[in-house]
Amino acid sequence: MRELDGPVQVRAVGERLGLDASVHGKLEPLRAKTTKFAARGWLHKRGDGRFTARP
Repeated sequence: MRELDGPVQVRAVGERLGLDASVHGKLEPLRAKTTKFAARGWLHKRGDGRFTARP
């Protein structure tokens, strides 16, 4: 999250990690993890569905 500039979508994170973003099933586990990290306070989930890193 910190390497990417500004709020990012899960698709951008997946592409950065080398996942095939064109396949919906490849991004769903990553989406679940980022949502879980946001619930724990490690990330911030914005209202538009994008994520940012906590300082």
